[in-house]
Amino acid sequence: MKITVQLLLLLLLFNFTACKNENTSDDQVSSVKEVMGDSLIKKEQLSEEEKPKDSINKQNAVAFLRKYGELNKETQVLIRTRLGNITIQLFEDTPLHRSSFIFLTKMGYFDTTCFYRVVPDFIIQGGESERLDTQRYKAKYKRYKIPPEFNEHRPHKYGAVALARDWENNPRKYSTAFEFYIVQNRKGAHHLNGEHTVFGEVISGFDTIDKIVNLKAGNDEWPLNDVFMKIEVID
Repeated sequence: MKITVQLLLLLLLFNFTACKNENTSDDQVSSVKEVMGDSLIKKEQLSEEEKPKDSINKQNAVAFLRKYGELNKETQVLIRTRLGNITIQLFEDTPLHRSSFIFLTKMGYFDTTCFYRVVPDFIIQGGESERLDTQRYKAKYKRYKIPPEFNEHRPHKYGAVALARDWENNPRKYSTAFEFYIVQNRKGAHHLNGEHTVFGEVISGFDTIDKIVNLKAGNDEWPLNDVFMKIEVID
């Protein structure tokens, strides 16, 4: 009987300790939520319209762009430069690339950049500059990239618009979201088919492209006099 009482006391002590530890754990969780969790919980409860529209990063790029594209269906942009304007039609069958270009346009990224590469009978390339603002945008959006959306019906013809990409350590051919080029060669640049995603085409402003491509440039193909751009969504 004495042994039974001792065992009973031990069991009661064990249960008390277990309950105390369990309560302490709940208190710790509550404390963490008070410090940093409430804001996360509240953010999850926001509707899509209320959530931040510029919170893209490397990890959520695809999901973000899909949702952004559903809410922003525009397909035309106007590029203004000191040498004239260029109007671009964006393709709906390259939804991630279209969405990304619309997003960066609306966020004002391209307005900090210029056409930094000109190669006669080939391309003009834009979306970069030596400004600090340009690099701040890239850092803010974690230099996100986009999986390819190759389409045999979207070749590198004259006036095609495509995103640049890294050629090294990029076996899946992900696009660099921030830099784009326009094919200036009348015969196209078909050797790039299947290498870069064509996501739009020029519908007006071919004379402006010719003016830009024929600018004097240094050995790095960067024009000696910068051609900055302003891009706006028009339709």
